[in-house]
Amino acid sequence: MDKTSGAWSGRFSEPVDELVKRFTASIPFDYRLAEFDIKGSLAHARMLRHVGVLSDEDLKSIERGMVDILEEIRAGRFEWSLDLEDVHLNIEKALTTKIGDAGKRLHTGRSRNDQVATDVRLYLRDSIDRVQAGLRACQTSLLDLAEEHAGTIMPGFTHLQVAQPVTFGHHMLAYFEMLLRDHARLADARKRVNTLPLGAAALAGTSYPIDREFVARELGFDGVCENSLDAVSDRDFAIEFSAAASLIMMHLSRLSEELILWMSPRFGFIDLADRFCTGSSIMPQKKNPDVPELVRGKTGRVFGHLMGLLSLMKGQPLAYNKDNQEDKEPLFDTVDTLVDTLTIYADMLKGVKVKSDAMRQAAAEGFSTATDLADYLVKKGLPFRDAHEVVAQAVRAAEGKGCDLADLSLKDLQVFSPLVGEDVFSVLTLEGSIAARNHMGGTSPEQVKAAVARARARIK
Repeated sequence: MDKTSGAWSGRFSEPVDELVKRFTASIPFDYRLAEFDIKGSLAHARMLRHVGVLSDEDLKSIERGMVDILEEIRAGRFEWSLDLEDVHLNIEKALTTKIGDAGKRLHTGRSRNDQVATDVRLYLRDSIDRVQAGLRACQTSLLDLAEEHAGTIMPGFTHLQVAQPVTFGHHMLAYFEMLLRDHARLADARKRVNTLPLGAAALAGTSYPIDREFVARELGFDGVCENSLDAVSDRDFAIEFSAAASLIMMHLSRLSEELILWMSPRFGFIDLADRFCTGSSIMPQKKNPDVPELVRGKTGRVFGHLMGLLSLMKGQPLAYNKDNQEDKEPLFDTVDTLVDTLTIYADMLKGVKVKSDAMRQAAAEGFSTATDLADYLVKKGLPFRDAHEVVAQAVRAAEGKGCDLADLSLKDLQVFSPLVGEDVFSVLTLEGSIAARNHMGGTSPEQVKAAVARARARIK
């Protein structure tokens, strides 16, 4: 093919402008779809032979030629041409050069519109499987931390103020649950990805006697897209994936923010392995948590891709429009960012060093057992609202003395309520507080260990 011709060039009287060629070509990025394009083309060819459109000889030539092309691509020897616009025409031209007319017959009964929609779905199905594997790796790392620290006491926060004692294991299990929902969302989204557009052709279907269910079986799709206009034009499956990806990154960004705070000397709760940190070019004492900071930053990048894809689709009339060429770069970058983030995160969590003494000291300094004292008074017969007021007064008194509730004497506490007895100190300890939360979903060490066991069974 010379520079003045294309797969569609018969309609035109002059060549495409060089700048327009560069502006409209997608080969600089859609070459990543090559293996999926070949896989889809082979299934299409086998279907054409199945219905009698291709001969046995043509099919064998196509299969042989595609094997050679795939080997060249994997070895980095394939020469991509901007003049051929996209991955589909590059591969088709290479095939035709190798095997002649049989290569030209391959495109019978399809269009680049349904071809690219199929390629993207194949790519995204494979990507979802890789992301789900990454989620499982992160969940396993979280469970390992939770099991190791089922009894490690730390302050639980609301409004970033000390609220009640929890265990670090319980805290890690919260993120496990978030990622569990993320995994389920992707599994559900995968069902909608896994329907076959091929056979919709340009927009209206084809007059050839195709067997779409045959192709669906060949490619492992659950079924076929039932409306040809919809099949080639919508990218809601890519948007749905991007929304699920954004939620995953949001969850990891929240954990990243906590790791960053906890690593600060003002908290001093954890340390990260050196391989996930960097230093300063001017301050030799610095150890910066670059990985969680970048995860926090890259989360905005993934959010942006979601907004971009939504904006891309919002004004398009049926059916296919060239706008949809712009779906690939944000989708590819979202997948790359997510896979890399999950891979590094699973490893980084293994290198978290917990400073339990600092956690315990922080939990003891913020009146974190105040609610336990209120519950104690309620169990003695005081209405909760009255108990709340009594404890608030006791906290104010302890604050004035510069001590914790557990450091007040029995006499001091009885000033606020005669219901207070010697047994009060068992509920004012950090251990007593977390042990009292001994129910499913609670923070007691016993419940954390049971939750870890259940969680491991769920992700097998």
